[in-house]
Amino acid sequence: MAVTVRYLGHAAFTVEAEGKQVVIDPFLTGNPRAAAKPDELHPVAILLTHAHADHVGDALALSKRTKAPVIATFELASFLQQQGAEAIPANHGGTVRFDGGTVKLVPAWHTSSYGEQFLAPGVPAGLVVRMGGKTLYFAGDTCLFGDMALIGEEGLDLAALPIGDHFTMGPTDAVKAVKLLAPKVVVPCHYNTFPLIEQDPHAFAKAVEEQTSARCVVLQPGEQLVLE
Repeated sequence: MAVTVRYLGHAAFTVEAEGKQVVIDPFLTGNPRAAAKPDELHPVAILLTHAHADHVGDALALSKRTKAPVIATFELASFLQQQGAEAIPANHGGTVRFDGGTVKLVPAWHTSSYGEQFLAPGVPAGLVVRMGGKTLYFAGDTCLFGDMALIGEEGLDLAALPIGDHFTMGPTDAVKAVKLLAPKVVVPCHYNTFPLIEQDPHAFAKAVEEQTSARCVVLQPGEQLVLE
């Protein structure tokens, strides 16, 4: 069954299968590389990795408009629920069903705060999404950590990994992550949005394909990949 992954810029993606769309970390408004407007999206679920503004993005407005639930770690989902979002609070290790698939929250090493007052609703997570018979891992913002090997045991068709460095792992550590995760396909993200995270994704792709068995696909914002 075909699953379509569309890169919207920074760390934002949509995943579509069987006519159902989910959106991940929908930072669109204010994103200089955004390839879609919030009103163009019609998700059945909104999946968030953590509370930073460049990941929460338009989640609240999207949920209010579409009634799609926000699925995130307990504190973040509850915080957005208090603001008027539909929400399903969850936590690490838990699997949540949504219309058309499931998402399992897994650990990530990063920070998680929201707004100018640096409110700290919870901890970050990665997302293991299952739709259309495929298993996709969205790492969110994280450094390299050894338990990625356990995440790899999920049997990953695709891994979307940050390569920007400074705030997350950079290209060298991301290649090490690929070795631990053993996905079939890798898509780099979280780079070139701002000067501090400028990277060459094609150099990363070359390293991945030289050092691992994975195929690396560099998507420009707006481009999509179909997993058959």
